[in-house]
Amino acid sequence: MRIPFLPFPLKTSLRLSRPFLGIASRIERLFLWLPVVLRQADFKVELTEYVGLAVFAAFFWAALMFPLFFVISQRFAPELSLTLGLGVAGSFALLSFVYIVMYPRLIVLRKIKEMEKNLLYAIRQLTVQIKSGVPLFDALVSLSEQDYGLLSEEIKDCVKKISAGWSSSDALDDLALRNPSPYFRRTIWQLTNAMRAGVELGDVLESMLSALIAEHRVAIRSYGSQLNPLVMLYMMLGVLIPSMGVTFLFILSSFTGLPISEVLFWIVLGVLAVFQFSFIGLVKGRRPSFEV
Repeated sequence: MRIPFLPFPLKTSLRLSRPFLGIASRIERLFLWLPVVLRQADFKVELTEYVGLAVFAAFFWAALMFPLFFVISQRFAPELSLTLGLGVAGSFALLSFVYIVMYPRLIVLRKIKEMEKNLLYAIRQLTVQIKSGVPLFDALVSLSEQDYGLLSEEIKDCVKKISAGWSSSDALDDLALRNPSPYFRRTIWQLTNAMRAGVELGDVLESMLSALIAEHRVAIRSYGSQLNPLVMLYMMLGVLIPSMGVTFLFILSSFTGLPISEVLFWIVLGVLAVFQFSFIGLVKGRRPSFEV
């Protein structure tokens, strides 16, 4: 497992971060949500150890960046060398700490999208097989052998537990607890409740499938309604304001005689580039990961 901003492989970093476990134990109460996220992201690390990794990475990057930028600034701006060195080191330390702490949540969000992308097709297959008289275990084995990506891997792990002696309901409950997708957890819990209540699984799956299709359609319509204000925001911030702003600067310069340097245009170009990538990420992040 490779964690960004962690300077060494995980095992080496865990060993080197042991001196920072004391600091981690004092601040871990700020991250009480993290143990659940670590479990859902399949990180085999305890809370104190993971916070210790983040603290270790922050100290490492601060210790690396301070002398580097201090020496560089000594040549170009000696009077600002200490301030620049401390500022860059502190920024890198804060960035690395926050990113490492939030990284499991990023993995969980990716996992949710990967699970929900194939969930509807998997429920359809499961419904058809159960309605056809196939036992639940055989239907789960069939799902685990399909090309449903992460969902097939999770079902395969559930099938292994059932084969090892777990009851079907307990294995499915454990699967739901470990999985971050709300749609997937609700589906599994409804399935296990129907098994314990002795209800016909085919009818339950069919009703779940209809409800899930309806919810997906609502989510897709909601995404479509959000695109209109996003497009207006893009037109304002990405097209209208930059073009009118540059034109206004030319007019202002012609009246006041203030020079407009080339650096200003490079700054505007850089800001626009950052905005374009951020906007694309915003639209892509809001897009539903499933289809109907």
